Amino acid sequence: MRSVGQTALDRARAGDERAFRDLTEPYRDELRLHCYRILGSLTDAEDMVQETLIAAWRGLERFEGRASLRSWLYRIATNRCLNALRAAGRRRPPEPVPPFTPPEPTRRGEPTWLQPYPDTLLERVADGAPGPEARYSLRESVELAFVTGLQLMPPRQAATLVLRDVLGYPAAEVAVMLGTTETAIKGTLQRARVALERRRSGVDRERIPPPGSAPERELTRRFAEAFIAGDVDGVVSLLTDDAWLAMPPAPHEYHGPAAIAEFLRASFGWSGRGAARLLPTRANTQPAFACYLGEPTTPAGLLVLTLGRDRINAITRFLDSDLARHLPAAAERR
Repeated sequence: MRSVGQTALDRARAGDERAFRDLTEPYRDELRLHCYRILGSLTDAEDMVQETLIAAWRGLERFEGRASLRSWLYRIATNRCLNALRAAGRRRPPEPVPPFTPPEPTRRGEPTWLQPYPDTLLERVADGAPGPEARYSLRESVELAFVTGLQLMPPRQAATLVLRDVLGYPAAEVAVMLGTTETAIKGTLQRARVALERRRSGVDRERIPPPGSAPERELTRRFAEAFIAGDVDGVVSLLTDDAWLAMPPAPHEYHGPAAIAEFLRASFGWSGRGAARLLPTRANTQPAFACYLGEPTTPAGLLVLTLGRDRINAITRFLDSDLARHLPAAAERR
């Protein structure tokens, strides 16, 4: 007697699209998150999931069942992401032109293609336990510092680290997924770990306020009040001495309270002509605010805060106004 799963697979192989959707739909959300980690862009990740499912549908007859269907889909998705990066290089969004003259940035940073990952989408990912060799939790592996670190290493290193240290696939299985040897995977993984830890070396996770905790709520409330009031000193008083301000897809990055204050004075001086609103939400498991300007309100991107123990380590303002479509419906109606 064939199992229900095998029967569905047989129907899908025979051309039953509904059976194929029943088989693959449970993995759509986690595949999107996987592609996002490698690509750093939610828009690109959504496109890549569609390509993955199309490729899986067309190649279903070649699925031999030696690995699980989930692993097979991850193999396709990973290689689709890597092929896309090799074929066209990093697709850089056009640099926005600010409506005011910003001060000279501390540096012009990467990656400008980075987008946030709203927690409303993250909550849809099945809370399955990763493989026994995983080193990072779901929460850690979607934080902005982690995703940014992945973008700054060669794509195959990033893919190897995600497959091994986030998803916990064994080295032998990752070697099959990436078409290489287990020895090569071990070497690539070691280099990726060193690069990522160097990027995250200043993060003291034990001192970060837990999500939804009173310290987190108090710090984000004070930030929102100062930001809405255009109170530069109030915002700066909440920053660590080593804080950064970034604004993807603009490459401008400002380091330290003095540089950030100079930028905020220019920005608040321009936006002060219209009322600003911040609606609380979450992205990349971090506290965030949807930004709206003027009357009637116009979407103005998303602010994501990276917190330390009692101060803000980084402010990332994503300027893409289309991000509002991923906000909770309740926030959109306010």
